[in-house]
Amino acid sequence: MSLLWAASLLLLGADPIADTVVVCPEVFGEALEPWIQHREKQGHQFAFVSNEQTPEAIRSDIREVAKSGGLRTIVLVGDADPRATADSRVAAVTTPTYQTAAKVNVLWGSEPTIATDTTYADLDDDLLPDVAIGRLSVDTPHQLTAIINKIIAYETQRPPGVWRRRVNFVAGVGGFGAVADNVIETATKKVLTEGIPAAYETSMTYGSWRSPFCPDPRHFHQATVDRLNEGSLFWVYIGHGQRRFLDRVRTPAGYYHILDTDDVDKIHCTNGCPIAIFLACYTGSFDELSDCLGEEMVRAADGPVAALCGSRVTMPYAMAVMGNELMDQYFVKRRKTLGELVMYTKRQMVRELQADEQAAKSTRHLLDSIAAVISPAPEMLDEERREHVLMFNLLGDPLLRLDHPHEIALTTVNEAAAGSELRVSGTTSIDGQCTIELICRRDRLKNRFVARPFFDPRDEALSDYTTVYAQSNDRQWTNNSFECSAGDFDSVLKIPAHAVGPCYVRVFVENMHGFGLGATELYVRQTGPNRQVSDSN
Repeated sequence: MSLLWAASLLLLGADPIADTVVVCPEVFGEALEPWIQHREKQGHQFAFVSNEQTPEAIRSDIREVAKSGGLRTIVLVGDADPRATADSRVAAVTTPTYQTAAKVNVLWGSEPTIATDTTYADLDDDLLPDVAIGRLSVDTPHQLTAIINKIIAYETQRPPGVWRRRVNFVAGVGGFGAVADNVIETATKKVLTEGIPAAYETSMTYGSWRSPFCPDPRHFHQATVDRLNEGSLFWVYIGHGQRRFLDRVRTPAGYYHILDTDDVDKIHCTNGCPIAIFLACYTGSFDELSDCLGEEMVRAADGPVAALCGSRVTMPYAMAVMGNELMDQYFVKRRKTLGELVMYTKRQMVRELQADEQAAKSTRHLLDSIAAVISPAPEMLDEERREHVLMFNLLGDPLLRLDHPHEIALTTVNEAAAGSELRVSGTTSIDGQCTIELICRRDRLKNRFVARPFFDPRDEALSDYTTVYAQSNDRQWTNNSFECSAGDFDSVLKIPAHAVGPCYVRVFVENMHGFGLGATELYVRQTGPNRQVSDSN
């Protein structure tokens, strides 16, 4: 038995007051110790609860710890293998989850129960989490060590680079029907243009052969892996999913996969491990015999540091609301840990908007209005959102510390002519490498894209997809980099003669200890015979 477990298998009401409950099989105790030591140095105090109990008994022990008033986080360790109820050997190496009756997603063909860890975090029986919770879903000590190494590296060895301000989106074609698909597309565009501040960089990889954001469909899965490997703050998938694979890219010439468990060994996020968010069905079905895609990706040594994903059939409206709230909790509320981010997202997404909130929360208001028309159960929208609170589980460490940038004030004119010089000034609280960019607004393209009227299967035509894909994700008109010290800075950008339309001036300052971001709007006007209009997406 490890020192950790020998010292404290169950510390109910211990002094000092525990802020974190750990439910972990004894066999994983030694592998968990580096994480315990890392968190203790940060000031966390632990109570340890036995995993070899029913979910109800585990929840009862958690509530005993919570009576002290200090509980903030629950960490579950181990898979939720369904064989544990009949095999004591399996029960000894797993931590069970709750099975809650489904009401709404069964209308979309889902199972009658939902696998959820959220119930453990519900301390007052209102079906909402009161503390943060996450699961390190592993089958072996080796897998746990790999995850813990990533967690500690994420917090102590963050490499510098653009990944700190990048959010990568991968999307499949909805196929829920024209109106429902419109909800997904509308929500995605709203998140891209309004939910993510202009100071951040985004990319889109879209599984529609008609889109400029679709690479060569034959190599779509490689583009998906590349977006993981280049590193990002968040890697977000939107679309259909199954337990061990994502949707297919459908073309008249054939189907091509987006990502599956066979691709996991190709994932090497060595330049900034992202947090993966799957707004999709089943990718987090961690309670089944076969391990799901979310589990496999997080267990990979160079995979995402954590994943938020659904355990059953998910629904477009509630997922869109969740995605919108996730962005708000990170970019606006600036939550300090991943567990807090998820907990407050869940608590906020179930709220009914008041009349005086609708203008300020326009995206949520729009989603509510559309869903009231297209949902198969419009009278159950509240239940649909609540069901997604249960359905989405965090596969990762809820105590994971999130990085936030210093805010940089940036000043320039509101409008300038193409071909002119633009003076940009600002103030930064940190010193380091400073990059100032002029970028095209996210709802527009730098280059005119002519819609594809038909699918051309020739090699040269499909190779052109990848060229157009790269161009469509390149929003930079020009940039200037220099070393700057904390305080005021001043720079000049030469606006290219071909630049046009709504833009942002963006600044990024970073050093080994942190980074800062800022952005401001600029309209670039064309003059003379070369005047042109930039196409929107």
